[in-house]
Amino acid sequence: MPEVTISIGGRNFDVACQDGEESYLHAAAKMLDDEAQVLADQAGRMPEARMLLMAGLLLADKTASVEDRMREVEASLAEREAELEGLRTLGAPEPERIEVPVVPREVTETLAELAARAEALAADVEEKTT
Repeated sequence: MPEVTISIGGRNFDVACQDGEESYLHAAAKMLDDEAQVLADQAGRMPEARMLLMAGLLLADKTASVEDRMREVEASLAEREAELEGLRTLGAPEPERIEVPVVPREVTETLAELAARAEALAADVEEKTT
């Protein structure tokens, strides 16, 4: 079991950890040291036990707020997943039927006759003007 020296609040501590966990221990110690540094900057020198207790409480508070936010995000995600699953179970929507009005045959024939008459009139007018 490796033993690692960590520094918190300007004090060194020898701590044992599992093989391969050294980087995690250093990361955790850095977080605790950062909190201890904030306390030292605000309150000056304080007893080691009090400094570690306060730094630990500050980290616990941050962790609790992150866990609360994580629960909110997980609940929102669960709602979205349920909504998505509900949409998947609906299947594809039925195609919408659109009716296009049909022009009656008589109207089409009448329009064709009117067009032919208009062309004939236009031809007569053209003949007379030339």
